[in-house]
Amino acid sequence: MFGRIRAWHRRHWRDRSRVEKVEVQSRLIWRCSTWFLFLSWDVPFILEGLRNDPLPLALGTATVVTGAVQAFQGNKVHRMAVDHYLGRVEAPRRALFVAGALCALSLALLAGLRAAHGITDPTLLLVVMYIMMPLGMTYCLLVPPRTFLWRFALLGIAAVTVFAPAGVPGAQLIGLAIGVALSGTYALMVSRCGAWTLSVLWESDRARETEGRLAVAEERLRFGRDMHDVLGRNLAVIALKAELAVQLAQRGRPEAVAQMVEVQRIAQESQKEVREVVRGYREADLGVEIEGARGVLEAAGIGCAYSGPSDALTVEVQSALGWVVREATTNVLRHGDARSVAIRLAVDGRTARLVVENDGVPERPNTAPGSGLAGLRERLSALGGTLEAGPAGEGLFRLTAEVPR
Repeated sequence: MFGRIRAWHRRHWRDRSRVEKVEVQSRLIWRCSTWFLFLSWDVPFILEGLRNDPLPLALGTATVVTGAVQAFQGNKVHRMAVDHYLGRVEAPRRALFVAGALCALSLALLAGLRAAHGITDPTLLLVVMYIMMPLGMTYCLLVPPRTFLWRFALLGIAAVTVFAPAGVPGAQLIGLAIGVALSGTYALMVSRCGAWTLSVLWESDRARETEGRLAVAEERLRFGRDMHDVLGRNLAVIALKAELAVQLAQRGRPEAVAQMVEVQRIAQESQKEVREVVRGYREADLGVEIEGARGVLEAAGIGCAYSGPSDALTVEVQSALGWVVREATTNVLRHGDARSVAIRLAVDGRTARLVVENDGVPERPNTAPGSGLAGLRERLSALGGTLEAGPAGEGLFRLTAEVPR
């Protein structure tokens, strides 16, 4: 049994993101609330007033059974209503009609039970409030709050008209109407406020993913802009001089050779400038990359802590480790659901060791090698270094780079 519980925990809980866990928890609370109200407000008070007379016994049994069906069907349609509120599915109008019909049937049975003296007046209000809750928790997600409140108030008036012929005193009828209205307010706060919180969390999660993609796209644009600045003018000059050289060569003019020599010189200069741009792009400063990673992660709501020396590394080693920090930060933003990231740098006599560790990783993450890590391994191997990456247990992911000093 405990093995099944652990397997369910791994499959349905630990592998989920934080937002998914909040949604699962909220849905579980909603479901349990419906059954709790059924078992505490409906069943005890109906069974308490039952007698051995055939009619009250039959009406009481039918009321309890209908209440159980209400709880089951209410949870089902509420799940669909939450998905509709989050923009995933269409409004469950047919299921809502079934919920309304069950609510009306329960009220009619309860009124018949009250007329047959199978339930006492002091407990009538609680049973009525339970009967209205499954419908209210669903309907409040499908219409604006103000519309829901006044329509639910009309349901209170309808409930009064149902119980008035059953012999309920006038003061208690007013109490029933007020109780129904208050149950609508309670349903609105419990159901719609919780769904609104979920929508905000999902929007924040999508914004963070977008932020990670924008950071990568911005870096690509910067590199493309630098390349355009370097090559744009030179390529235009090369095209003009090559065209001039062709025209001179067609006329048999010796100046064509000089123009081609000039084309060759400009092409070599362009080659040199491109290498300088790429070298500047590749030679990342470790300190700058760590501060940039900290800023980006904290902006995304992820804590970042760094420990280690600030110097004593060569330019090549700093560049290589800076790229490790950059790639690790990108992976944290785009994958997993981290709450904190720890960057540790240790330098001994021969080796510099950088460890980047984050939490929020599923127990069975995607282990397919990515191009980013493959590029890091090639970069580090050129310096005689190594790179290891993988799960470290307890939802942690660890990336370790070692480079000779």
